Amino acid sequence: MSEKKKKDIPQEPVEENTAPEQEETSSPEDTCTVTRQQMEQFESLAKLVSEGNDKYLRLAAEYDNYRKRTTKEKENIYSDAKADTIKPFLDIYDNLMRASAGMTEDDPHRQGSEMITKQFLSVLEKLGVTPVDALGQPFDPEKHNAVMHIEDENFGENTVAEVFQQGFMLGDKVLRFAMVKVAN
Repeated sequence: MSEKKKKDIPQEPVEENTAPEQEETSSPEDTCTVTRQQMEQFESLAKLVSEGNDKYLRLAAEYDNYRKRTTKEKENIYSDAKADTIKPFLDIYDNLMRASAGMTEDDPHRQGSEMITKQFLSVLEKLGVTPVDALGQPFDPEKHNAVMHIEDENFGENTVAEVFQQGFMLGDKVLRFAMVKVAN
């Protein structure tokens, strides 16, 4: 603006601000008058902005923590969900085995029951589920659950003599411990 136009603009009276941060060298054009109500509004708006910024920073930190999860942690979540889904189906396997065991060799339904059991095991295998080898193996408390103990000279020390319920593994994780009888 030119000097002539500045002179033509009516000047409003300026209240002096006694704040220590204001410099005395400021010109009247650099200052403005703020009412108490306006100042309270500015303060409430500044508080809202501060709270919003705090919420944003917290959310950004949570998101960074989420992103920093390793692939292994995410795989563990998937593996746990998969295991929880498969476990109830193991009871079906037990019932199929009981049905086959209850039939005589010449029963025409035995062959069908055995075929269904093989198909069921094939589906479990495709999902990564494997049976725990127990019979005749050394007792392993990380895979076997001993429910009986016998003294028998035909078996070695701490050897699984009988399997009451088949155990299953999903990769390296035990889905169900094999329920066994241990000799000696």
